[in-house]
Amino acid sequence: MKRWFLILITALTLTGCGYNDFQRLDEQTKSAWSEVLNQYQRRADLVPNIVATVKGEAAFEQDTLTKVIEARSRATSIQVTPETLNDPAAFNKFQAAQGELGSALSRLMVVVEQYPNLKANQAFSDLRVQLEGTENRITVARNRYIQTVQEYNVLARSFPSNLTAMVFSYSPKANFSVQNEAAISAPPVVDFNKK
Repeated sequence: MKRWFLILITALTLTGCGYNDFQRLDEQTKSAWSEVLNQYQRRADLVPNIVATVKGEAAFEQDTLTKVIEARSRATSIQVTPETLNDPAAFNKFQAAQGELGSALSRLMVVVEQYPNLKANQAFSDLRVQLEGTENRITVARNRYIQTVQEYNVLARSFPSNLTAMVFSYSPKANFSVQNEAAISAPPVVDFNKK
């Protein structure tokens, strides 16, 4: 009888410890992260086609293309593993490389506006639509990842599940952040008097 009582107490204690919730949320986080990586890879796969199409425009700025190619190379050279989620430094390095690629692609799209032949090119137009769609998919995937990390981190920091987190080394996971937070927090200056 005493043995059954101990088993019952142990079972009741473990049901409220959050261990299974950690397992579920850890898997959800990994799944959401995989989707983010999938969308980043989709964008990286589009870059060579965009660059090849843009190179056809003889007068196009080579410097802009070089920056896109270099940013893609840096973004795809970073080895990402499931442990990246638990290593804030590796996560930030990956995020910075992806941010550079996104910025380089944005600059490329701005420069393209100066080339009417390129804007009229159907192949480039199709690639541009694909890139815009991919950027939207990246945003959706990142938002899903942010939500799952938030849920995981709340569990890791809340009592009594924080005790389980300490025992089993479930530390809070890194999340996406804004690279230029100070710059975007300042309101834009709008002057209608300038010509």
